[in-house]
Amino acid sequence: MNQAAAQPQALLGWMESLADSTRLRLLRLLERQELGVVELCEVLQMPQSTVSRHLKLLGDRGWTTNRREGTNNLYRMTLDELKPAARKYWVLTRDQTADWPVVEQDRLRLDRVLRDRDRDAQSFFADAAAEWDAIRGSLYGNAFQQSALLALLPPHWVVADLGCGTGAVAAELARHVARVIGVDQSPAMLKAARKRTHGLSNVDLRKGSLGKLPIDDASCDAVLIVLVLTYVESVEAALREAARVLKPGGRLVVVDLLRHDREDFRRRMGQSSLGFEPSRFSAMLTAAGLTPRRCEPLATEPQAKGPALMLAVASRTPSTDSTNPLSDRVDQKESPVSSR
Repeated sequence: MNQAAAQPQALLGWMESLADSTRLRLLRLLERQELGVVELCEVLQMPQSTVSRHLKLLGDRGWTTNRREGTNNLYRMTLDELKPAARKYWVLTRDQTADWPVVEQDRLRLDRVLRDRDRDAQSFFADAAAEWDAIRGSLYGNAFQQSALLALLPPHWVVADLGCGTGAVAAELARHVARVIGVDQSPAMLKAARKRTHGLSNVDLRKGSLGKLPIDDASCDAVLIVLVLTYVESVEAALREAARVLKPGGRLVVVDLLRHDREDFRRRMGQSSLGFEPSRFSAMLTAAGLTPRRCEPLATEPQAKGPALMLAVASRTPSTDSTNPLSDRVDQKESPVSSR
């Protein structure tokens, strides 16, 4: 079939696929947030068979994509990935449904589902704060910490330690750099960090989330994120915020879980994802306005019981454009940042 003949059929297919209120509600939700079937059932208040049937049709028509996360399929609609004509048709349709009462109900239920996700991680850290250093050491070992520090030695640097946890890295780093800004969302973790860094005048601890850092634009020579991003709902937003606070040419160092399939481990640790595949994570760094330098697995340690780890190093792409979008804060729901 030639392209001219295919265009009317494509248009009719799009119109047919959107001629259902449930599918419209699904697309509005999936444009905002990547969700699993169980979560969609909870928001829409519909049985799984109904939701799955509509998701299949939307996927077949190219409206949604999905990926495997452990035993679950996660669904998403990304506007930029739609064909231009389909994107225009959806924007028009979305605008016309904005004042539906059921859309507001869906939004409120989705907000509750996302808050429940956050509470799972916060609950874990509230219970684990007192023993977290021992837990972390038994799961991941300690050599990864030294690997991260070796990338951050210039003594004049200001370094942001995001998800600083109990302050173990911040305390060690403070001896090598001019200033350390530690950010964590867990009050229990920050209390432990303040105790550990007491007397270190160059450590500044702040409460905040990775999605909206309490740090000025372009104020840090380096950003360190160790065992945090698996707890964050929007890793892309967190990386954009990290890029925002970096000076042009500044360095980002990330240590986190290599992609694994231990769903029971993810649930037990209150994590949002199963780790990262280096090439995909490198692409995420690029999309955030960073230039990847290294993105590779770390050597495993004999005593470590958790999944293997990954080290990523990137730099803030220098820009002479004063309107660089990285200077704008990412306005989104707060994500848990505790890890240590």
